[in-house]
Amino acid sequence: MKFGVIVFPGSNCDQDVYHVLGAVLGQPVDYLWHGDTDVAGYDCLVLPGGFSYGDYLRAGAIARFAPIMPAVIDFARSGGLVLGICNGFQILLEAGLLPGAMRRNDCLQFRCQWTYLRVENNATPFTNRFREGQVIRIPIAHGEGNYYADAATLAELEANRQIIFRYCAPDGEVTPAANPNGSVGNIAGIINREGNILGMMPHPERCAESLLGGTDGRELFASIVDWWQRGERLGA
Repeated sequence: MKFGVIVFPGSNCDQDVYHVLGAVLGQPVDYLWHGDTDVAGYDCLVLPGGFSYGDYLRAGAIARFAPIMPAVIDFARSGGLVLGICNGFQILLEAGLLPGAMRRNDCLQFRCQWTYLRVENNATPFTNRFREGQVIRIPIAHGEGNYYADAATLAELEANRQIIFRYCAPDGEVTPAANPNGSVGNIAGIINREGNILGMMPHPERCAESLLGGTDGRELFASIVDWWQRGERLGA
C-alpha cells in the first residue's frame, strides 16, 4: 500500500507520519510537496499536523488553496483514502471535504496533553482494529481544535455514524471535564458520509511506538493497511 504525506510550508508532523508509515509499518511512503499537482499512484494521502502557511487568516484557510489541493479533492471524491491530522483536519474542513468548522479552544490556550478517546465507530478503514466503545489514549497539540457544526449537521453526523472519536474520561464516560477544547459533543474526529475521509485533532503518529509512551496510534495506521490488504473497498 502506497502512502503520500503532503508537506505544506509550516507542516511539522510530516516526518513523524512518514516514520510511522515507513519504519514502523514497513509501507512505501513518499513526501508530496504542496506545489505538486499530481497524486496518481497513491492509495492513501495524509495531511499532517503543523501550522500550514503560519495559520494566517485561519488555520488551514490558505493551505486549502495550495496547488496540490485540487488533486487531493479529486482523489478524495473518487474514493481515495484521505487522513487529516490536526492541521490536516482543519484543511479538510476549509476545503469542504468534511462538514463543520474549527474555532479557537474555548480556554483560549494552546493545549498539548494526552487525551482519552472513545471509539464510536469501528466499521471504517481507519478504525477496524479497534473495538466499538474502546477507550484509547492519544495526545493533542492545538490551539484551534474546538469543532463546531450546526444542529442539523450534528444530527446528520449522528444518524450516519460519522462521529468516529469523542473525548472521554478514562472509563469511557463523555463528560465536559474530559473535553480539552470545547468541541461540540466532545467530538475529536469525524468521517465523511462515504467513509473514505477521516479528520481528527489528536495525533496518532505521536503514539505509535512504546518509546513514546503509547501505541494506540499505531492501530489506526495499521487499520488502514489491514483494510487495504484484505481487498476491501467502500461501497463494495
